[in-house]
Amino acid sequence: MKLLQIYTHFKKDMDYIEKQLEAAVRTDHAMLNQSSLHLLKAGGKRLRPVFVLMAGRFGNYDIERLKLVAVALELIHMATLVHDDVIDDAETRRGQLTVKSKWDNRIAMYTGDYILGKALNVITELDDPRIHTILSKAMVEMCIGEMEQIRYFYRHEQSVRDYLLRIRRKTALLVAISCQLGAIAAGAPESVCRTLYSFGYNVGMTFQIRDDVLDLTSTEDAIGKPPGSDLRQGNVTLPVIYALRDQQLRPDIIRVLDQIAEGGERAYAEVPGLIEKIRRSSGIKEAEHLSQKYIDKAIAALDDLPDHKSKEYMREIALFVGNRSY
Repeated sequence: MKLLQIYTHFKKDMDYIEKQLEAAVRTDHAMLNQSSLHLLKAGGKRLRPVFVLMAGRFGNYDIERLKLVAVALELIHMATLVHDDVIDDAETRRGQLTVKSKWDNRIAMYTGDYILGKALNVITELDDPRIHTILSKAMVEMCIGEMEQIRYFYRHEQSVRDYLLRIRRKTALLVAISCQLGAIAAGAPESVCRTLYSFGYNVGMTFQIRDDVLDLTSTEDAIGKPPGSDLRQGNVTLPVIYALRDQQLRPDIIRVLDQIAEGGERAYAEVPGLIEKIRRSSGIKEAEHLSQKYIDKAIAALDDLPDHKSKEYMREIALFVGNRSY
């Protein structure tokens, strides 16, 4: 089943969420309005909002409460993307110019800050300290995850565990609390909230691993950015960590990473050839194997949930995430 087919079951409420997202970031300041709406208009999978809605089905479903969680979480996600594109010096995202590319780094940073502020403004409409505590802690962890990623740039001496701790913070946590907070906002039982968190966490881990695999194996048309973008900025992802175990390939990877760290143009010229070597190595398959383990855990977690149609939809999304090509 394709993602759009699953989303059709939530089309009315997802359309409503989309309008609320736009309303949340609109402002009378012309430039800020344009830059804030730029990424929003480029679209996206809206994985976090749809998980909020699905999780809400396990309690007292109230779109007016759930929209506050869904909008806040998607805006936080968007803000991190705007900031990431500055850090990564990225020219495109989702097939469109990034905010930093269309305007500049200063506009992008303040746009990200503005979107983040609007997210917090939205969530305060929910008078539930537990939701605020969970969200604020996750945001702190996300920042630590991003800082850890920068700290490990260009470093070939890192473990799979180092990588997994990073992506847990920078990606998986926000997906996990999307499921958890949707259930909490709907007044679902605590056991259900915990199970949904576990499901979301494992899907989030898979999502990032799959993203890192696609960065090396897909095309610009499919992923909306040039392949090998992570490698070009010195971000050593899971497939590369596994590929470094190949003693014949290891010296090539280390040499290119060292050259990138030094800022040499020659290094960028070598990246396409290195990507081809990594594609032929066992690194891709090993990363995909670990990704599948997280999907299996996510689907297993669903067994502990009450029978509901949302349970099947979540299973289909988990399978989509594990096998997606974009």
